[in-house]
Amino acid sequence: MSDPRPIGLFDSGVGGLTVSRQIFRLMPGESTVYFGDNAHVPYGPRKPEELIGFAEDILTFLVSCGVKYVIFACNTNSSISLPVVRKRYTVPMIGLIEPGVRQAVRVSTGGRIGVIATEATIKSGAYQRALKALNPELAVFGQAAPRLVPLVEAGQAGTWESFEAVSEYVQPLKQAGIDTLILGCTHYPFLEAEFREVLGPEVKLVDPAEATIMAAREEMYRLGLLNNPGGDPVQHRYFVSGDPRAFQKAARYFLGEEIPSVQQVKLD
Repeated sequence: MSDPRPIGLFDSGVGGLTVSRQIFRLMPGESTVYFGDNAHVPYGPRKPEELIGFAEDILTFLVSCGVKYVIFACNTNSSISLPVVRKRYTVPMIGLIEPGVRQAVRVSTGGRIGVIATEATIKSGAYQRALKALNPELAVFGQAAPRLVPLVEAGQAGTWESFEAVSEYVQPLKQAGIDTLILGCTHYPFLEAEFREVLGPEVKLVDPAEATIMAAREEMYRLGLLNNPGGDPVQHRYFVSGDPRAFQKAARYFLGEEIPSVQQVKLD
């Protein structure tokens, strides 16, 4: 049995495209509907009730597009909105927190794990709780990094400004002696070169995207939601709440490929 309906995923902007890339790589037979909420980026400084409202509006839109499964391609909404909206929608969904945490625990050699994320994600304590739930003996260090998402959205990855910002935020984590760092925002893998230069090869970087897509694939298999290879043609559709041209420009810059059609949808 094959299910050709698309997978839905959303983020505050271009960061979730790092999750899309993993779908294309690990589930190439699946169609997708991507929503970038770039009218409200960044999510980090926003209040929980605002974020839950955004998530509900986006989920309603994705469900109207006929998605069979939803991936929260945003750590902030994974930590704050997912536990709430999961009770209000019947479509199965997954976030980035649990898969990322499991991967970090697997690769950590000394049990000293750092989490760098938006202000809202760090304040939620979601990563810290999930890590401690797996292993109470872990030493966990959180660091909010409010300047990083705006830098990525502005196409400033690979600049002196981004290197300086990463250096500033990572310094307390280096002093704490972390051996593993969770990139707790889907925008941050676009700054991987900066993180690697600042931290050096001895600190492992964990991008939760790959682990999340592998977990999603396993769940979709159990639920009979996978599209069999050679089935219906694959189609990827992109929607944004803000400027489509800004999204296309950022996507072209980071992915090195053109997204030919991006539609604006006013949710509010």
